[in-house]
Formats: sequence, structure tokens, C-alpha cells
Amino acid sequence: MIKVGCCGFPVARERYYKNFALVEVQSTFYDFVNPETLKKWRAEAPKDFEFVLKAFQFITHPANLPTYKRAKHIENLKLRNLGNFQPTKDVFKCFERLKEYAEILRTKVIIFQSPPGFRPEKENIKNMEKFFDKIDRKDFIFGWEPRGKWQPEEIKNICKKLDLIDIVDPFLREPTYGKIFYYRLHGGKGYKHKFTDEELKSLAEKIKGKDGYVMFNNITMFEDGQRFSKMVG
Repeated sequence: MIKVGCCGFPVARERYYKNFALVEVQSTFYDFVNPETLKKWRAEAPKDFEFVLKAFQFITHPANLPTYKRAKHIENLKLRNLGNFQPTKDVFKCFERLKEYAEILRTKVIIFQSPPGFRPEKENIKNMEKFFDKIDRKDFIFGWEPRGKWQPEEIKNICKKLDLIDIVDPFLREPTYGKIFYYRLHGGKGYKHKFTDEELKSLAEKIKGKDGYVMFNNITMFEDGQRFSKMVG
């Protein structure tokens, strides 16, 4: 089964719900979210609508990165203990909060995106192993989108060992591991790129008969996602 959606709401939610059956929540990457807001989203969305959660940057990104400027509710966390999957009390506290959000939204999939500075170094790999070994995974499906200079074999080894989906932009590289696929389409050539019918048809043919997610994250994501949905039925 192919599931198609967008990374965030590019249009009003009411309009979005009429066109897609899932969304990847982006606000949970930048900061904590009011649970009441999530309850409202769950209540107003169709019963079978799916919310994918993008994990807090507090888990994956160190506090010296500019994305932290959008974080307004982390007074009780020690910045030096955040990011890079550090197995600290603060990072685990963040995951527990994320898990609460997932329960509210009835989330199946949680994705973790590491920054370019998170490289294949022993300490980083060790952090990932400790983090994913200690958290309560429940029945969640976890995906990892590495943005640093990782070799395919390195990514495959980690994903296989930690039971993670290798998240990719299929116009940039092929996934190395995962029981299902999870594509995040950043535009391939750049965020402002609008996918052509030929590009989308080629992708539809590639994933024919497979199970997974195709999430658009380019400037024309709403329109491109609708066109692609029609192609895959």
C-alpha cells in the first residue's frame, strides 16, 4: 500500500484533510507542542487519517544549531545534554514527551532526522545504539534520515541493527534497509523544484507493488502530492 502526504500542512487543515490521508507533523521537530492542540487535530481529522511524527531536534540536533532559535519551551533542559542521540536524562525526557504526543495522535511512525554534522563517528554510533536500546519502542515504526556523509553500508548496518527504516529522497539515493520504504521528497534538485509528470511517473513505476510512504517536502508539495496520488491510485 502506497501512502502519500506532505511534510507539514501547506494549506489549511480542513482543505488538507480532503486531499490526503496522512501528514508528517513538523512542529514537533522545532519545539514542544501544546497537547491540547494535538487533541484538536486528532478530533477534527477523519477517523482513519494518519499522523507521522518528526522527532524533536532536542534528540537529534545539538543546541548550537540555528534551528534552536525556534525552541521556546526548553527552560528545564540542559542544552549541553541535548542532540546527537545522547543517552542523557534530558534526551530520554524528550522522547517520553514525544511518545505522549504519539499516543494522542495515534501515531504509527516516528522519524528521526540527524543533521549534516552528525557523522559516522564511534561516539555518535554508540549514542544511537544506547538511545534506541533504552527507549520504549512499543509498536512504533522508527525511521532515520541521515544527512551527514554516511556510506550506504554504514547506514544499512545501523538500520539493520537498530531496526530502523532508512529514509531517503529517492531522487538522490536508494534506501539501504527497511521492511517498508519511507521517501521524503525534498525536491531532488532543490526545495523550489516542481516535479515533472515524467519524474513522478518514474517514481510511481519504481514503487509499484511495494508498501511505504511518499512524503513531499518541496515548495509545490501540495500540488505535486495530489498529482502523484492520482498516479498511484
